[in-house]
Amino acid sequence: MCLAIPAKILEINGDHAKVDYGGNFREVNISLVEDPKVGEYVIVHAGYAIQMLDAEEAEETLELFRQLLSQDLSGEDVLDA
Repeated sequence: MCLAIPAKILEINGDHAKVDYGGNFREVNISLVEDPKVGEYVIVHAGYAIQMLDAEEAEETLELFRQLLSQDLSGEDVLDA
């Protein structure tokens, strides 16, 4: 299974950008998306930004990930939200 994660663009250098996955920073290729800008969100898969994403949708998706990660396999909360 593949999972594409929303990331916020922090810096752009040619076809590459430094992005933030909620405190985890990575370098990704942005050549597949049209006119990305610092502060915008992209969906990243396998090191490539594959789609632009508006900020509201990105934050909703990230919140869902946080909720999933805060539960163990039994469905009980393991982290304080």
